[in-house]
Amino acid sequence: MPLPRSKAGRVSIGAGLVAGGCLGFLPVLGFWMVPLGLIVLSHDLAYVRRGRRRVAIWWARRRQDKKTNQSAEE
Repeated sequence: MPLPRSKAGRVSIGAGLVAGGCLGFLPVLGFWMVPLGLIVLSHDLAYVRRGRRRVAIWWARRRQDKKTNQSAEE
């Protein structure tokens, strides 16, 4: 699904997803909306982009550490 070309459209969609995700206990909404909204917001907002990048690096290092620990145990 393509994002809107306007910055205001992308920011409003991202903020709406994050706000809807905070209400994830309701039947239609879900907590899955928070990370999706942050990904949309990271397209335009530098501080969200930096946070997303830090999480991506942390996750990659964590996976790499698990792989090395599993191969060392064998």
